[in-house]
Amino acid sequence: MGCGHKDDKASLASSQMASFSHQPHQPPSTPASKEVWKKGGRMFSILLAVHLALLACTLVSSGAFEKIAVHDYDVFFLLTVMMLIVIVWIIFYLVGTSRCPDAILCRDSHAGPIWLRGGLILFAIFSLVMDVFKIGYYSSFYSCLSAIKIIYPIVQAIFVVIQTYFLWTSAKDCVHVHLNVTRCGLMLTLTTNLAVWMSAVTDESVHKAHSKLKKNTTEEIFKWLLKAGMRSSSAEECNCDSQICQIFKNGYFWLYPFNIEYSLFASAMVYVMWKNVGRFIDHHSHHIHRLKFRLFRRTFFVGIVSGLIILVSGLGVLILYEVQVNSSTESHKKSQALTMYYIFNIVCLGLMSVVCIGGSVIYRFDKRDMDRHKNPTRTLDVALLMGAALGQYAISYYSIVAIVASTPRDAISALNLTYALLMIAQHTFQNIFIIEGLHRQPPKEDHKHDSHQKDLYGLTFVNINAVSLRVPDSGSTLAPSTASGAEAIHPSDLVRSLTAPKKMNWRRKFLREISMFLLLSNIILWIMPAFGARPQFDNDTELNFYGNSMWPAIVDICLPFGIFYRMHAVASLLEVYIMS
Repeated sequence: MGCGHKDDKASLASSQMASFSHQPHQPPSTPASKEVWKKGGRMFSILLAVHLALLACTLVSSGAFEKIAVHDYDVFFLLTVMMLIVIVWIIFYLVGTSRCPDAILCRDSHAGPIWLRGGLILFAIFSLVMDVFKIGYYSSFYSCLSAIKIIYPIVQAIFVVIQTYFLWTSAKDCVHVHLNVTRCGLMLTLTTNLAVWMSAVTDESVHKAHSKLKKNTTEEIFKWLLKAGMRSSSAEECNCDSQICQIFKNGYFWLYPFNIEYSLFASAMVYVMWKNVGRFIDHHSHHIHRLKFRLFRRTFFVGIVSGLIILVSGLGVLILYEVQVNSSTESHKKSQALTMYYIFNIVCLGLMSVVCIGGSVIYRFDKRDMDRHKNPTRTLDVALLMGAALGQYAISYYSIVAIVASTPRDAISALNLTYALLMIAQHTFQNIFIIEGLHRQPPKEDHKHDSHQKDLYGLTFVNINAVSLRVPDSGSTLAPSTASGAEAIHPSDLVRSLTAPKKMNWRRKFLREISMFLLLSNIILWIMPAFGARPQFDNDTELNFYGNSMWPAIVDICLPFGIFYRMHAVASLLEVYIMS
């Protein structure tokens, strides 16, 4: 395939490139010509993604039940084929498309920030470790399993390595050749990540529900859970008696949260790349802000210290919760663990809500302009924050209805109700704070003000009235200076210049403290449900109210979105911290 004229949009791209070469400071000719690239190719790639996503969702959900004649190795086969196709396309993009002449005329400076790509690499490393554990686990009894179960983690490891390199090097690209092929390839990549995410969530949720309800349910329900286990149902046919096999099995289940977050992070970055295909950026309105990340500068350490206290306390609560709930069969220890969990979360969510409200009030006095330029990355961040919060909203409202309608009510029910209400409030206030921070312009250095300020700081110990003698108020004497481009220094300007930067620094410092505290608090609120602390399965109120089949299904569907919300909030708060 050639580089320039194999696409039905090639003529448009060449004409727009010509306009850029002759008029470097002008946008493309008309608004209509700028938007043509969004229509036909985008619609076809969206339809392709929708059909593939529906097919993958159908197979994953059907493979979760034994009565349906769809087996887990059918799901593995589909995912393996999809990942192989994506690997081939990524290699084609890196070797062919990106190296074509005039393939990448501009790059989106907002796409793929360093902290997002760094998080992607972190999750990719843990995903690779998970694949190694999977290979070791399935290899322990390969004689009684389908070969696709060993091939799948190998292909997934290759897919993770190639995709991570692709997103690290090409996340900012605005491609202008092979438009339709690139759009379809990116949509296929996005759909593959979502399919892998659905498969991982199903497997991980069934495993968690299996381990939580095994000792608390009847034999009939336990058999139903075994049938619902997509991966465990086939593994039950083989014996995993050796110690190394058990280590592999437990290890890769503990690493599932990292693989789930990796798939969602990659999907978000791929979507931004898809939005940027064929995009021309007006560099006059698309400012590139080179911000330096200084963690321990201009801070009082209050936010960092408070956040670390919450983080360490949460880790202690998580360990005690896991020990008392999973290792003990006594009901009073389970009640103590639930009480401890709810009290910690109520305190944490309450503090986070108050801090978010304080940050929003500080933004009311912030003099920075709002950033109204087109930014697909920011638009996606806001959409993901609002959409992912719906998962936790749903769980909280279901809990509220169950608690209010159930009798009798005890102390744990009261704590659970307070926890659900605070969860809704905290998500709402935090979204407001983050969205306000993402739409603020970063602090700008005014060179004119800086040079003016240096002269003023030299006069700090000079009598202001004496300054007024050297700088008269009459307009006639200022004419030569203003004509030459200099500004007269008035006493009022001196006082304002000496005091205004100090007030601005105080606001920014407070915003930084708030952002860092929220960031660390969101990390522990992500760790706790991701690594086993799920009171939704341990509290009998909702389970008795909605039943043993409906309530686990609600939690399994909604909780992954709540977990993803926390990690995405961490990335967004880090950006807000740097922009403050």
